[in-house]
Amino acid sequence: MQPDSQKSPYLPIVSVIIPAYNAEPFIEETLKSVLAQTYPAIEVLVVDDGSQDRTPEIVEEICQKDSRVRLLKQSNAGVAAARNLGIEHSRGEYIAPIDADDIWYPENIEKQVQCMLEGGEEVGVVYSWTIDIDEEGFLNGDIHTFMIEGEVYETLVCHNFLGNASASMLRRSALEKVGLYDSSYRERSAQGCEDWDLYLRLAEFYQFRVVPEFLIGYRKVYSSMSSNYTAMAKSHTLMLQDVRQRHPEIPDFLYRLSTSNFLMYLARQSSRNGSDRTALFWLFQALKTECISPLLRYSFYRLLSKSLLNLLSQRGKSQEAIEKPLKAQEPTSAEIKISSLDLLVESRRKNIALMVTIGNIIHGSISRLVKRNQAKMDILPPMNVSATPPAKAELSYEKRNSGY
Repeated sequence: MQPDSQKSPYLPIVSVIIPAYNAEPFIEETLKSVLAQTYPAIEVLVVDDGSQDRTPEIVEEICQKDSRVRLLKQSNAGVAAARNLGIEHSRGEYIAPIDADDIWYPENIEKQVQCMLEGGEEVGVVYSWTIDIDEEGFLNGDIHTFMIEGEVYETLVCHNFLGNASASMLRRSALEKVGLYDSSYRERSAQGCEDWDLYLRLAEFYQFRVVPEFLIGYRKVYSSMSSNYTAMAKSHTLMLQDVRQRHPEIPDFLYRLSTSNFLMYLARQSSRNGSDRTALFWLFQALKTECISPLLRYSFYRLLSKSLLNLLSQRGKSQEAIEKPLKAQEPTSAEIKISSLDLLVESRRKNIALMVTIGNIIHGSISRLVKRNQAKMDILPPMNVSATPPAKAELSYEKRNSGY
């Protein structure tokens, strides 16, 4: 028997869940990045959601080589049902979702688990910083950096600062308390905010923590991104309706700000997809919803002028116009090149610091605003609002490519 001083440290199992639908171009690269994690105690569940390409065959080949990988199959039911099936068959204390075309830097899981353990049971979600890559693995310059931690509910209503599902690690016991991702969005012809909805329900009971390092490669293939922006806008509306019912103390202004922020996001995605008319439509919808915050953003004027100039000159943005300043990886590699990533981070150091500072200021301001509003409501007669959230037992996040 080993002395206590020589016993191996406790390593909670992490269940990596990968929903895959027609993910043939990237699934092998994604799995390589997952299997290259420095954290040893992982299981990997790939759920094939009725793919019509070679996705299941590629995964089967990897399963034969690495016993940590399992393949589950279902008829096409959407990424929500696929993630749920994976979680139901998993055994990990922590759940780490990753989309079938994204990649992780090797230390992602190790550092997220450490953050979870240091935070204790009150932490339900940990997230890492994200950098966007294109289909060839080039860094496109877009980064997602926030240092928002602790009790984040009100700030999360305004903005999904986590960015994407691949950046997060979730505590299983927390999911058992609040339910999984809500698959009814798909049934109601809505998509795009299922992750955000889950994060909000988790934030009602748990704290969030951040690993302030770029450990996620979030792949954006603009030519295959979902163009059903109306369905995405509808999902945001449905999500906020649910929040309003449970939290009347949140000022109406924050709901308008949330909607305006999301419509600005749709405008950016439309522009990157070469749809200038659609970008203009969502820009003006954002301005119509909340007329102040868009006018305070440089991105509003940049998108407005760019879309108008493209329309006037009869030139839409082509896929070739997407800037490729640095290469993140060779096409055959699943790892982000350290040199390229470090170079980009160094060139953006001031921007990163500014983004973190602005995020913290906004987070603090929103929290104080809601507390003041709550104090005012405390002196009013109570409203007849149900304190029981609607039952939610499934998970869904519609991907913008790889068939979702």
